[in-house]
Amino acid sequence: MQISKIAELEKIPKKFLEQILLELRNSGYLYSKKGAGGGYSLNKDPKDIYLVSIMRITDGPIAMVPCASLNFYHRCDECHQETTCGIRDVFVEVRDATLKILSETSIADVISRESGLTLIQ
Repeated sequence: MQISKIAELEKIPKKFLEQILLELRNSGYLYSKKGAGGGYSLNKDPKDIYLVSIMRITDGPIAMVPCASLNFYHRCDECHQETTCGIRDVFVEVRDATLKILSETSIADVISRESGLTLIQ
């Protein structure tokens, strides 16, 4: 599908969408073809693309605070005792619950939840 068509349908600025699609293409999730009849398509089966991977590519860390992140950890500047920090404990639980859901949910699952959408093979 062409960028201009996606941007129009989803009401997303074309330049912003181009950046996202480029990241996904560079990560191997999308295939792009230039020229007439060109556009973007999935490079993998939607059943094999999990939201956790897409979220990390487009948004970075899953954790809401840096001290709770698995892949992008860094200590919070204002933290005096990380091992006994109640806020950190809560956000580690939030991170773990979020990771579980995102790791178990594929693009195909999302499509099946969308009213009126069908998966095109």
